[in-house]
Amino acid sequence: MHTFTFSRAADLTKAIAAHAEDPHLAFIAGGTDLIGLMKDHVALPQHVLDINSLPDMSRIEALPDGGLRIGALARMNDVAADVEVRRRFPVITESLLFAASGQIRNMASMGGNIMQRTRCAYFRDEDDLPCNKRRPGSGCAARDGLNRLHAIFGWSDECVATNPSDLAVALAALDANVIVQGPEGQRSITFTQFQRLPGNTPDHDNVISSFQSRYLQGSRDAHRITSRFAIANPTSLHSFRPRRRWQWMVGASSQHAWPWAESRTNLGGLRQLKRHCAECLWTTSMR
Repeated sequence: MHTFTFSRAADLTKAIAAHAEDPHLAFIAGGTDLIGLMKDHVALPQHVLDINSLPDMSRIEALPDGGLRIGALARMNDVAADVEVRRRFPVITESLLFAASGQIRNMASMGGNIMQRTRCAYFRDEDDLPCNKRRPGSGCAARDGLNRLHAIFGWSDECVATNPSDLAVALAALDANVIVQGPEGQRSITFTQFQRLPGNTPDHDNVISSFQSRYLQGSRDAHRITSRFAIANPTSLHSFRPRRRWQWMVGASSQHAWPWAESRTNLGGLRQLKRHCAECLWTTSMR
């Protein structure tokens, strides 16, 4: 059994500093992905830091310009049930309700959902089968193996795994921003740029990991959002899976239409979205 120490953080600055000092430390919020990764020996942190007590990180704010600001510690069920989320961006509610059972949604955080790692069986396997995302340079067993749920578009010779998040499909269609903050300061990243294709470095799931700047976090007031979407625009998400719940999607699509401009369709499950490394994102903003 892998042993580790456990503590709680109540201050954002101290949490960031603790992670900068200890590269083997892992943040935990709902734990619905991290615990599974630890059981599969994919993640073996020496110290686990509970960040659920960080102030103002679970807020859901309706902005006067029509946008939303959602803290990454907000629980998925709380966001799905929020009146303003349902009224302004119903596709977010749809994507969250598709995602998992009610028990998991009560625990899982918004940030954790977006940062979760692939469900590829070879990545999660404990028998050390080839997986470039888990062990760079070892190969990709899924290319000629069990790959029914893997990418049709956007894959590379190094990796054909997909992003399992239904929410990510919706946020990409909405052109959301991710606000992160860490030792090097704060920045805002467009969601479609936040996730990345595998290329030759499939172990980097998102642009934060590729920057090699560790364990960034965001603050709730880090970015002023200007609304791009009118309230109650036509928007929907369609998710395809063997069962209605408790099953990872085979494919998903999200459609969003503007009355004055173009419509947009985003695909998930069929392709590799640009998208957990050892970092945490903390604020997701819709504009």
